Amino acid sequence: MRSLLMAPIAALMTFCACQTSGASENTAKTENKTEITTESYMPDTTSAKVLVKTSLGNFTVLLYGDTPKHRDNFLKLAKEGYYDSTLFHRVIKEFMVQAGDPDSRTAAPGQHLGAGGPDYKIDAEIVFPAHFHKRGALAAARQGDQVNPMKQSSGSQFYIVTGQKIDSTQIAAMEARLAGTQKQEIFNRLAMEHRDSIIEMQRRGDRDGLRTLQDTLIAQTEAEAAKIPAPAMTAEMKQAYTTVGGAPHLDGAYTVFGEIVDGMDVIDKIEKVSTDRSDRPKEDIRILSMEVLD
Repeated sequence: MRSLLMAPIAALMTFCACQTSGASENTAKTENKTEITTESYMPDTTSAKVLVKTSLGNFTVLLYGDTPKHRDNFLKLAKEGYYDSTLFHRVIKEFMVQAGDPDSRTAAPGQHLGAGGPDYKIDAEIVFPAHFHKRGALAAARQGDQVNPMKQSSGSQFYIVTGQKIDSTQIAAMEARLAGTQKQEIFNRLAMEHRDSIIEMQRRGDRDGLRTLQDTLIAQTEAEAAKIPAPAMTAEMKQAYTTVGGAPHLDGAYTVFGEIVDGMDVIDKIEKVSTDRSDRPKEDIRILSMEVLD
C-alpha cells in the first residue's frame, strides 16, 4: 500500500501549486481549458442515436440515457455541426480511436493535436460497472488526475474503444487493479481535504510533516477501504473482455456514455491505418457530418 500511495502526495503538491498559480496542464488526450460548465439541464433518462459519417464509412452510436450531461452535450454539438470536418487525430491499435478536437479541421500535416475544445468541461458521469470499456464503448477524453481530480470530461473530445481480449488468468489481476484504484481514490479524496495544510508544508519545505500526514492518510485509507466490499468484475464484464475485448484498465476512471451499435467495421478500418510518432494518422480521416436519428 505504501508503494502505491507514495506518489500521490507529490502529485497533489504539484496539483495544489498549479491551482494556486492559475497554471494548467496541456495533454495530448484533451484540451487545456479550465472553465467548467454550469449550465442547468433537465434530467432525461432516454437514450439517443447519432449517425456519424466519415471519410472511411459510417457508424452509429447509441448515447446512454443515464449519462444525460454527456448525451445532451454530444447531441448539441452534433446538431450544430461542431464535429464536421474534424479528424480522428489519435489512433492506437488494440486500444482506441480518438476525435473531437476542433483545431484538427485545418491542421497542417504533422501538427500536434489534442488540446482543442470548447471553453467548458462536463462533470463526470461514471456509471460503473454498468458501463465499462468493452470493445465499441464510446467515452469522453479528459485531462489527467493531477490537474483534474474530479475526472471532468473534455467538452468535445471522445474516444471509441477497440482494445484487445484478455484471458481468464488476467481477470484476477484486473480485479486487484480495481481494488487498488478504489484505495487510490479514497486516498486522493482524503488528501484533498488537507489541501491547505499540504500547500503550507510545501511552502515551508516540511518533508517530515508531509511524510507524517502521508502515513496518517494511508492508515485512514486502509481503514475506510476495509469497510467497502472488494471490487470485482461483473459476469457481463468478464464475458465481454474475454470474448470481444476492450480496455479494462480505464474502467472507473473515464465516463463511458455510449457505444457503437452499427458500423464497428469502420472503427476497425480507422484503427488499422498507419500513424506517426504522435499516433496521428498519416492520412487524414475526417468526420464529414453527424445526423441525430429519430
